[in-house]
Amino acid sequence: MASDLLWRFALRCYAQPGVEQACLRLQAEGANVCLLLCGAWLESRQVPVDADRLHALNECCGHWQSEVIEPLRALRQRWRSAARTDADLDTLREGIKSLELSAERVLLERLEILTRPWTSQSPAADWLEALWPSADPDPLQSLAIIRAGAQQAQLAGEV
Repeated sequence: MASDLLWRFALRCYAQPGVEQACLRLQAEGANVCLLLCGAWLESRQVPVDADRLHALNECCGHWQSEVIEPLRALRQRWRSAARTDADLDTLREGIKSLELSAERVLLERLEILTRPWTSQSPAADWLEALWPSADPDPLQSLAIIRAGAQQAQLAGEV
């Protein structure tokens, strides 16, 4: 049975003030939000970052993100405007939204399985900066909001 510690952490973190908006802003700039939430979780567990681990996380996400999550998201977003005036399309769009969320949960479960053997050390690593896909635009404010949300999520439950 798959563990859901990362999933529950991600839900708590995402629910913190400003985190949803920060995640959506970063997603619009090309970031993988599941990967960033995993990075926040790894930071909260004080897991050291290194090139091999970054590569493993990106490999774990790549195919699932591009072949499952992104097509669902693109379809849901494409239907946004038309669904406002078409109740049947709105119902279908909500179903796609549910599938997208389920796909993100599967990805977070896979990331948790991958990272389970990685042990904690002090001080905490800067996973969020390491996982940011580019240097432009500057993500520091959004990453700081996610990091603060992760700290609050850690206080609200186990990591």
